[in-house]
Amino acid sequence: MSISKSVSALSAAAALAGVMALGGQTGISEAQADDTVKCYGIAKAGENDCANSAGTHSCAGQSTEDYSGQDWKAADSEEACEEMGGQTQAFEGSNEENVKDS
Repeated sequence: MSISKSVSALSAAAALAGVMALGGQTGISEAQADDTVKCYGIAKAGENDCANSAGTHSCAGQSTEDYSGQDWKAADSEEACEEMGGQTQAFEGSNEENVKDS
């Protein structure tokens, strides 16, 4: 195998490893994501499950505001989200007055 093919193979392997490592930082697994809904407005600061819709952070645990309408936590269903005082769509502002022990 030539040096350029070796470098290309190593580059591809490194890129794949990087993508796989980033996938593990989303806060919830793929299996969990399939069985849940995003529930906005129920996460306390630092307890969100993934990136927010405003694009101000890109990872779980990075929210800085309690019950922001831009940050979400996984809920078992739309009904469970609503019972906790959340919404299934992002919204402006905070939801502090509606949250029920998420």
